[in-house]
Amino acid sequence: MDCWKEAVGRSWIYPTLIICANGFFSTMRPSESFLTPYLTGPDKNLTIEEVTNHIFPVWTYSYLALLFPVFLITDYVRYKPVLLLQGVSFIVTWLLLLFAHGVAAMQAVEFFYGMATATEVAYYAYIYSVVSTDHYQRVTSYCRSITLVAATVAAVLGQLLVSLADVSYFHLNAITLASVSLAFLCSFFLPMPQKSMFFHRKDVSETLPAPDKGVPTVGSDGPSSCQEDEGSVSADRGPTPEQQPDNAEPHNHVLRVLVQLSKDLRDCYSSRKLLYWSLWWALATAGFNQVLNYIQVLWDFRAPSHSSAVYNGAVEAIATFLGSATSMAVGYVKVNWDLSGELALGIFSAMDAGSLFLMHFTDNIWACYAGYLAFKACYMLLITIATFQIAVSLSMERYALMFGFNNFVALAIQTILTVVVVDSKGLGLDISTQFLIYGSYFTVIAGIFLIRSIYTIISIKCRNTSVAGESIDH
Repeated sequence: MDCWKEAVGRSWIYPTLIICANGFFSTMRPSESFLTPYLTGPDKNLTIEEVTNHIFPVWTYSYLALLFPVFLITDYVRYKPVLLLQGVSFIVTWLLLLFAHGVAAMQAVEFFYGMATATEVAYYAYIYSVVSTDHYQRVTSYCRSITLVAATVAAVLGQLLVSLADVSYFHLNAITLASVSLAFLCSFFLPMPQKSMFFHRKDVSETLPAPDKGVPTVGSDGPSSCQEDEGSVSADRGPTPEQQPDNAEPHNHVLRVLVQLSKDLRDCYSSRKLLYWSLWWALATAGFNQVLNYIQVLWDFRAPSHSSAVYNGAVEAIATFLGSATSMAVGYVKVNWDLSGELALGIFSAMDAGSLFLMHFTDNIWACYAGYLAFKACYMLLITIATFQIAVSLSMERYALMFGFNNFVALAIQTILTVVVVDSKGLGLDISTQFLIYGSYFTVIAGIFLIRSIYTIISIKCRNTSVAGESIDH
């Protein structure tokens, strides 16, 4: 028995299998594509206005309030306790969704769902604390792929059960409760990590992998430092908290780590390349999450679920497949992203804006579905490019830090959008007008990066012309 425990503790296969099982069951939620029809149907009997203006905004607020403390606590307690908390949050969410009634109860559902969403960082960070850097690329692929598979299976299963087996939304939510409960049970079998990225370092040389080990990169010629614009300052990690002199201020270990993290952020954002890609990441992710949060409400407005066939699950399955396909396609495209990246951000953001305008102006549900598919595919394409453009320049720790901070900024922007556009205490706009606002929002993003890309291209051409002229003179 002791030999078995020792073998399990040293193997990367066992924790990878368990965390993938956890990821599959926690993502396999077939009822999620039918949340709005469930809330506005006979089970909960809520109005579209209550769902849009009073219930859904709570998720954004709770997610924002919990994201930063959960990000730090996750590392401090070494991931597993937060994975257990995620399981509890999911179970409470679906218990309330099944058996509670009224606006206040559904707001509680959104709060616990926000908690579950905030704890997702533990799923993606856990595996790096229990496997060696040699296996980072492989386990990253497994962990991300299994969630895409689970999301697709959930959407297809939900659609088949609703359309062919005439399963009620209530029983669909019961299946989801069983799935997230299995994920919670899987969490108990995860080995407890002995280290973490920031607060519990064991071996600096092992936990600071080169970028090509920490995050899989795709054909980038980018620089190897954060400070590609100021070559004198390296982006390799500065002294870790454990490496600093014993008399360094502040003495408190937690404060010392926080100070180091703030220095890392300052160093990385002083790079203009990383700043611009991060700016797009935050702005676009805010708009993307906002659209995802309210797209079912728009579909229900265009084709009310009580009088029309609902194909939400099928559309989500196709959207997930298209998003995966476009993300994979990026790896086979040979483009100088340093030159053309911002132009791509501008063009595809304009396509996102066009898709949102289509969803606003059309009354046809199929055109609405098509607009959503185009919108999600374009975003997944761009976020993949942005991810490796940022990751290629950074160590695993700095990438995780920038990922968390960019998402926090995105959530702050999304909260502003929610307060102003959606919340009943703000403008409380109807769902169709909201999508007009979101289309205008992506138009602004497209304009920013199209103007920036034109300026960059002209500057480079002028510089090359100047250099060519000087060489001819000599």
